[in-house]
Amino acid sequence: MVYPVAVYGHPVLRKVAKEITPDHEGLSGIIENMWETMYKSDGIGLAAPQVNKSIRLFVIDGTPLEDDFPELKDFKKVFINANIVERTGDEVTHDEGCLSLPTIREDVKRPSQITIEYLDENFNPVKETYSGFAARVVQHEYDHTEGILFIDHLSPLKKRLLKSKLNKISRGEVDVNYKILTPLPVIKGKRR
Repeated sequence: MVYPVAVYGHPVLRKVAKEITPDHEGLSGIIENMWETMYKSDGIGLAAPQVNKSIRLFVIDGTPLEDDFPELKDFKKVFINANIVERTGDEVTHDEGCLSLPTIREDVKRPSQITIEYLDENFNPVKETYSGFAARVVQHEYDHTEGILFIDHLSPLKKRLLKSKLNKISRGEVDVNYKILTPLPVIKGKRR
């Protein structure tokens, strides 16, 4: 099942998500549906808050970008209850986009290396260090579980310049090839 993607302005995107346990109701189905939603939306990562589920879960499949970023070869993972324990390396700027912020791409500075602890889909504990673009993608998705969007890393001036686009997104006035979930219902293109 393909979930609608919550877009800018939806309150679920600003909540710190809750940890889950192996007996979380319907977890395997949620993970399966998140993969399906991510692929249908042409994303490489998707966090549960983006599909209106305030739980500490995100999925990443970086393999479509492995030609440009070799560290993403075979990088298909489920992250549960993740915690970034260390951020190191130089701050690197690269453009980012987000399914919850359609039509917006901006340069974001992030540390070039992270160490993260998480549980895999079988609730096995994992501790790994990522660098390069893999570190960026993980940080982006991890931020969603902390109620943070990539635009929060931009300067106040840059955010002000995006205000008009952000307002349109929150009203559902965007042309995307996936279903979206706006803060308020949209009737014939107008917010109610």
